[in-house]
Amino acid sequence: MNFTIEEAIEVLERTPQTLEYFLTGLSDGWLQCNEGEGTWNVSEVIDHLIEGEKNNWIPRLEMILHEGESKPFPPFDRYSHLNEKPKKSIEQKLLEFNTMRTQNIIKLKALVESDSHLELTGSHPAFGIVKVRELLSTWVVHDLTHIAQIVRVMAKRYQADVGPWIEYLGILKKE
Repeated sequence: MNFTIEEAIEVLERTPQTLEYFLTGLSDGWLQCNEGEGTWNVSEVIDHLIEGEKNNWIPRLEMILHEGESKPFPPFDRYSHLNEKPKKSIEQKLLEFNTMRTQNIIKLKALVESDSHLELTGSHPAFGIVKVRELLSTWVVHDLTHIAQIVRVMAKRYQADVGPWIEYLGILKKE
């Protein structure tokens, strides 16, 4: 096992700044491109990350710590952000994400007081019994997955434009 709470927090703290630095000031062409029907653009990925900050990671952690395995946590609707109507700029979304993440890191540090908390278990509605360590590991990998998704979506915007160099650009190759 490689998980440590300190290393997890290193990534969780950096995600908002990474996205802010990379995305702030980009034109809508970069922010609204996607990989085709049924896929998310960059702005929608940020909306999804915000939704996770509100309704996934810390609420589930609190439920494990308070309820244990006695009650499964509510399902997380991974697509609820697509129903959001108010349009915000990418800068507004990134500020909201950064603010929420900062608050959630503070809560995380207060809730997980020792390594023994990492082995506490709760009940996931689809997976069954899960550990705090698994939830927190997933949170980190979820961030990394969506950072990779954003970069991949943006790269594919120029897929038809790179010409023969596509052979050397692994991010554009079909899997």
